[in-house]
Amino acid sequence: MALVVGILHGIIDALKLTFQNAKTKRIWFFVDQFLHIVVILTCWQYYYYATINFDFLQNTKFWLFLIGALFLTTPAAIFIRVIIAKWIPESTKSSLQDAGKFIGIIERLLIYLFVCTNHFEAVGFLLAAKSIFRFGDLKEAHDIKLTEYVLIGTLLSFGIALIVAMSLLNVNL
Repeated sequence: MALVVGILHGIIDALKLTFQNAKTKRIWFFVDQFLHIVVILTCWQYYYYATINFDFLQNTKFWLFLIGALFLTTPAAIFIRVIIAKWIPESTKSSLQDAGKFIGIIERLLIYLFVCTNHFEAVGFLLAAKSIFRFGDLKEAHDIKLTEYVLIGTLLSFGIALIVAMSLLNVNL
């Protein structure tokens, strides 16, 4: 079994190296990882005669959870960006491209997960940690507009994640 996994691993990596280029490197990384997981699961299922139970796919609450999580990624980021567009700081030279967007997405997904699992204390910890990290940046900048911009974005992000999570928790099926 290990030989099969090893050979398939080599084939997958060879295909990835053959077809990827500088622009598609990230996409091929995820395709590569997905295929490795499929190979491992298939070999595991074959070796142990295991069956994977897909009954959860018929659970409406699962689909609502997934839709909520997907909404909190790019759609929520676009929504927040539209709202705060008029306040975008002039200079973002010292910031990574789209870093704020990805930080917001991760923040919303973590808040969503914490609220859906009734770990509200983790939400407080997350916001406190973000505040501590941001405090130094904002203190150094001496820029009230930047501080307000970050605060508006954070509160919108937090609010949207909280509304989506609480809505899911209050759905009676």
